[in-house]
Amino acid sequence: MPSVLDSLNSALRRALIADEHVYLLGEDILDPYGGAFKVTRDLSTDFPGRVLTTPISEAGIVGVAAGMALRGLRPVVEIMFGDFVTLIADQLINHLTKFRFMYNEQVRVPVVIRSPMGGRRGYGPTHSQTLEKLFLGVPGLRVLAPCTIGEPGQLLEQTILSTEEPVLFIENKLLYSLPVQTGTTVPRPNTLAEFSCEEVERINSSRNYCSARNYCSASAFALTLRDAPSPNLTITAYGYMAELAREAALRLAYENEIFVELVILTQLAPFEIATIVNSARHTRRLLIIEEGNLTLGWGAEIAARSAESLGPRLQTLRRVAAADSPIPASLPMENALLPGVEQIIQMAKKMV
Repeated sequence: MPSVLDSLNSALRRALIADEHVYLLGEDILDPYGGAFKVTRDLSTDFPGRVLTTPISEAGIVGVAAGMALRGLRPVVEIMFGDFVTLIADQLINHLTKFRFMYNEQVRVPVVIRSPMGGRRGYGPTHSQTLEKLFLGVPGLRVLAPCTIGEPGQLLEQTILSTEEPVLFIENKLLYSLPVQTGTTVPRPNTLAEFSCEEVERINSSRNYCSARNYCSASAFALTLRDAPSPNLTITAYGYMAELAREAALRLAYENEIFVELVILTQLAPFEIATIVNSARHTRRLLIIEEGNLTLGWGAEIAARSAESLGPRLQTLRRVAAADSPIPASLPMENALLPGVEQIIQMAKKMV
């Protein structure tokens, strides 16, 4: 079973083979190093003219990529650590996402920006953050976050080959080594328990985001414990937090007889709420999990829109997220600051 890293690496290779207009740019992505997290390994050897190492200038890399895209290429940029996306904010928010509107629909900017996010590796306050919330809600920008469910590489490949607008592709560092789970059942490692997995929604972007020839799509997945009673709590999460929520859901079922429907999103923006609302309408309880810090984040927007949609039918609404604090370099302190399985379980028990 391939890992998430293998899936993403294979996707980049397939995209390079499928379209000669695809180029990869980034710092230290050439072999033998192959990138800080090895997602680009072996690609510069096989595509030496189209995998380009760059100076240490994130704004410069994205600026060059914008020019390449305007000239008809499909650049894929690797930002070595997600913390450094702050350095591309001007290029991405004030330029790439605006060109289509500024030039009266005469240009497209198909740039995909990949970056590893998240903590739990002891990298300290400037290499461990979860910052995608800074880019949610930017008009003209699509934000994707793969998980182990489905096929993360397929999502990346389709995005590279089809998008006509900028995409920020978030890869949680701890997902890289985990196996990809496909099909309608998702086993928990080291247990016999299985989750039923249903692709409950395929979110097709409008023409603002993808070409007519092959619409980009991201999925929402609903997981419930196989052969369990009807769920009495909805949990929603994305990325690595979906893995922790899955572990918490298993323990809640066996230890507390609390049964969960876990809704996992792979598209964070443009924002879609229907899948979450449909689940919470039945369970009447919604718990939102994210690794970013609590205040003014992805979870706050979901909470607001769910409350607006469901009103008094939503009996209980809670969030679990990182504390509003810089992330320590000490691993024990980092683990205490970031949301974990125990926090999810304790919050769920208070809600049911």
